[in-house]
Amino acid sequence: MIDNSNRLAYIYILLGAALWGIIGLFVDALSQAGFTALQIVTLRVASAAVMLTLFLAIKDPKLLKIDLKDSLSFIGTGIFSIVFFTWCYFTAIEEVSLSIAVILLYTGPAFVTLLSWLIFGEPLTRRKIGALLLTFVGCALVIKLIPFSDQRISWYGFLVGLGSGFGYALYSIFGKHALKKYKSLTVITYTFIFASAVMLPVSGLGIEAGQLSSFNVWWNIFGLGLLPTALAYLLYTTGLSMVESSRASITATIEPVVATLLGVFVFNEILTIYQVFGIVLVLVAVVLIQLKEPQVTTR
Repeated sequence: MIDNSNRLAYIYILLGAALWGIIGLFVDALSQAGFTALQIVTLRVASAAVMLTLFLAIKDPKLLKIDLKDSLSFIGTGIFSIVFFTWCYFTAIEEVSLSIAVILLYTGPAFVTLLSWLIFGEPLTRRKIGALLLTFVGCALVIKLIPFSDQRISWYGFLVGLGSGFGYALYSIFGKHALKKYKSLTVITYTFIFASAVMLPVSGLGIEAGQLSSFNVWWNIFGLGLLPTALAYLLYTTGLSMVESSRASITATIEPVVATLLGVFVFNEILTIYQVFGIVLVLVAVVLIQLKEPQVTTR
């Protein structure tokens, strides 16, 4: 049966991952407005940082106070995770292809599971391993990497693709550590502050005034910073504070399913039978990881 004590945590994680899945709506609009991929990422983290800082300054300024010695946790979530995995992800897309880059990004849950076992002592069970295999195959089917892919992968593209998965995983690891001392809002706010501090100087954000003259552009920047960024990470981080990192990361693989369904209902894409089967596999893995199981470790 489902572990009722953590049901709310999984709801938070699923909602957060679903919001990540709609990011394409805002990215597509901003791309059409002339922004580069790196500029969009910078707008994303900077707008989220501004919104979250202003919100906390008004709601509860005490949540903005941190010890400098704890900065490493936020350097981890903001720079080692978000900035690093974004750079690796975009590089992988250039070196290989979008579909292969996505599936390499979703090696993240495997990294989280292994790191959580090594660092936090979370049980490495057969059920978790089975759920990981289901999500990997399911995601590969959803993005059409299998069964028809005959694409060759360069070693460099493969390694930076794995780097994106590793960087993606680090958010759950560093975030879990930060949550031992700070509230979810504090963690995500400083995550994006540190990410912005790195992205703004190096992004080459030479945005022309004309690009910002449209209300539609500002609306999409606001939406990008709020929905699939600030709110999504808040929901995910809140759920992360209540369950194991490995379970949270596997549950979050619902994101590519939502993105695919968005393509069907918004961009009129057509699902193949293999994609439907992949969606089912991911959903089965999400349910499987939430079931109670004996705490058996293979360490």
